[in-house]
Amino acid sequence: MLFDFLSFIEELRENTEKKEVIEKYEKLFGQIQWEIKDQVFYKEYISTFKTIDYKVPEELKDDFDWELLEQLVASSLSSEWTFDTDDKSEAPEFIITVQSWDQVVVKKISELWGFQILRLYEIYLEEQMNLQILMSEDEKEKEAIVSQRDYRQNRWQLVLDNFQREWELKIETAEKEEKLTNLYDQL
Repeated sequence: MLFDFLSFIEELRENTEKKEVIEKYEKLFGQIQWEIKDQVFYKEYISTFKTIDYKVPEELKDDFDWELLEQLVASSLSSEWTFDTDDKSEAPEFIITVQSWDQVVVKKISELWGFQILRLYEIYLEEQMNLQILMSEDEKEKEAIVSQRDYRQNRWQLVLDNFQREWELKIETAEKEEKLTNLYDQL
């Protein structure tokens, strides 16, 4: 895998502007010495987001943990996302929307370069560490963050449920059309 969590943590430790995040996080939750899935923010929150297959850049399909990326995007409080399908595709497009001040950026995961995907991991993980710190330091912030997290989880589950129903209907319709075509061909 191209993204190495522990190397990323070391980079943050060495960055004078970002090392405070690591210091605070480790003071509150212990030294970071394991993988992402061992962190409190993953265990308590990110892991609750179920995943589906989606289009990824073909040349990078074996280079990243795509399920984890999907969970990071879905659980983020700073991004919006959607799935988009066309009738010919076997997997949906996973589209991320990020708004920064007056600029809105919309990107399909399948069209991203490796360095852009690496950057997404960094942004989303740093966001989760900061949120975990805020929740521990301020009770009012904790309430607001928990409320936003609950909203994200519920919305994600609704979208997945609806998407899976639509996807199953699409497959069922295609199978019926194929059977009908086969019947016509036999006549």
